[in-house]
Amino acid sequence: MTPGGHLRASPLKTVTMRATAVATSLAVLVASWPAAAQTRAKGPPLLRDTETEQLLRDYTRPILRAAGLEKQNIQVAIINDGTFNAFVADGRRIFVNYGALRQSETPNQIIGVLAHETGHLAGGHLSKMRQQLAQAQTQMIVAMLLGLGAAVAGARSGAGSAGAAAISAPQAAIMRSLLSYQRQQEENADKAAVKFLNATGQSAKGMYETFKRFADQGLFSTRGADPYMQSHPMAVERVRALEELARSSPYWDKKDDPALQHRHDMMRAKVSGFMERAETVYRRYPISDNSLPARYARAIAAYRHGDPRTAIAQIDALIKTEPSNPYFHELKGQALLEGGKPAEALAPLRKAVQLSHNAPLIEMLLGQALVGTDNKAYAEEAIKILRAALAREPEAALGYTQLAMAYGRRGNLAEADLASAQAAYLRGDAKTARDLASRAKTRFAIGSPGWVRADDIVNTKPVKN
Repeated sequence: MTPGGHLRASPLKTVTMRATAVATSLAVLVASWPAAAQTRAKGPPLLRDTETEQLLRDYTRPILRAAGLEKQNIQVAIINDGTFNAFVADGRRIFVNYGALRQSETPNQIIGVLAHETGHLAGGHLSKMRQQLAQAQTQMIVAMLLGLGAAVAGARSGAGSAGAAAISAPQAAIMRSLLSYQRQQEENADKAAVKFLNATGQSAKGMYETFKRFADQGLFSTRGADPYMQSHPMAVERVRALEELARSSPYWDKKDDPALQHRHDMMRAKVSGFMERAETVYRRYPISDNSLPARYARAIAAYRHGDPRTAIAQIDALIKTEPSNPYFHELKGQALLEGGKPAEALAPLRKAVQLSHNAPLIEMLLGQALVGTDNKAYAEEAIKILRAALAREPEAALGYTQLAMAYGRRGNLAEADLASAQAAYLRGDAKTARDLASRAKTRFAIGSPGWVRADDIVNTKPVKN
């Protein structure tokens, strides 16, 4: 179109463009269904924390066992998003927003959500949905082609609207069928979740409470909506069916174990301290609240937003209360490291590694502190610790970055380039990864293990979206 011009389409061209647009949009939907799993850097922004991830493993382990998925190595990944949401996208991970963790008042509430997502995995809903989408795309194309014939005839006879109707009516029916299928999947996942909770002796009340709360909040927005054009069951109907199913369980009134509730409260306090503004943290956990979770949240907020000395004093008080808690020692080490005192961070981080039985994320933090001291005497220890951590967390870009620096301290430029290339690759920077790997190849002996790993990166083709 030129400035000031006007494009006028014939009736036939209009319906053809409309049908093509609908078919194309469906093709995009098919292609983007597993988008979260397609690339490393372009996936959802994730948060990592040993304490929280261990709690989520403890939550999901019995559910996955009941679903027959315990040997599938399914992980729970935390998304950096403050809203309440959870979903599955690649068949091997359950994604949960940190907002869902923060807003779940009891373990049972978030376990119910995780059980629902496990229901999707156990039912193979992702692959089945892809098949339905592919089938719907084919049906759309056929409907479009058949409709074009009617459109041509209509254009010749002057009845262009009849051709448009011949295309749009089948498309609407196909979309309704697709959405109906997705609603059935959601209902099946609800039923599976209650089944898994019953099998593990847990109540479905938390799941019901969560869904009920969001149904009440979204009730107005669904009023007047076409139930056949919704991808999820209508809120009121879904909650009513879930309540009936959940109340029939003999475990309906079963409470969470107090020790598990305490861990849950500590996790929520940690999420608040790290992810929310200081004033929000102090509003949730006022000075008058002397509980351990409240003290934990305020100590984190003090280190993140306040006076470092005050923060260290508060963390030391936590350690005095629970000297065997690895995450208090980790917090102290992290506060000192980020406060520009890597040498002072070594002792608490070594203690945290010991108490956590060599948790890899904490080992990486220790490795970072060792590198941060600029003391060449620590380089070999850092390399040993970081390599051990990366053997169990091979997709941690930060670990490779610190490993590259440690190799640089030792003057091992080949390994430094290779580690830097691996870090860039994991960040999704394919060009930098290939450039660094190419340089690493020139430093390694041809055919050596390092040369082979570098060559793999050079020859890796970037994933196309």
